[in-house]
Amino acid sequence: MAQTLAADEQLRAERFYFERDRLHFIVGRGLLRTILGQYLQCEPSRLHFCYGPFAKPALLETSSGGKLSFNLAHSAGLALYAIVRDHEIGVDLEQLRPVMDMEQIAERFFAVGERAALQALPAQQQREGFFNCWTRKEAYLKALGSGLARPLAEFEVSLTPGEPARLVKVNGEPDEASRWVIQALTPAAGYVAALALPAITGITWQLNCWQWV
Repeated sequence: MAQTLAADEQLRAERFYFERDRLHFIVGRGLLRTILGQYLQCEPSRLHFCYGPFAKPALLETSSGGKLSFNLAHSAGLALYAIVRDHEIGVDLEQLRPVMDMEQIAERFFAVGERAALQALPAQQQREGFFNCWTRKEAYLKALGSGLARPLAEFEVSLTPGEPARLVKVNGEPDEASRWVIQALTPAAGYVAALALPAITGITWQLNCWQWV
């Protein structure tokens, strides 16, 4: 997989201090190239990426059937890739783990409605609710391509476990929530994830999930 990487990716891999992190980057980027190469019927090493103003990667090439967009996330040894044609997409992934300063993080980054919803959850559901909120917010921002340049508290997502994922509202943009689809994912036991896609009249998204073996 290292042989499929471009020169800038190889340099980036070499900058990691820990060998584990270097290998995770090589495998993660190598798998991305392999998957995209299968869609485009192209050798993985021949793919070229460009990067948006907030470092969101994109393909320079387009396939004959239209533009292929993708996004990726990784957490604690698990990687998640999302691929769609002709539209932007964002995905985020987090391992469910203890968060000692959960209240302080929520107070700093969550919208008022999100903080209230989180506090209303039973104690045993608050960790899942916290990561539901975080991944859905990140997925939306990554789909926009703005990263953390847009304050997280300026928009609100659902977070209650068992309830549908959705963009509830965006401050100052009353129609923005209706323009997006948020989908919750469980890619593996002990993880939560979310993806964000534009909601387009006349288009019904079909989500297919695969596990790399």
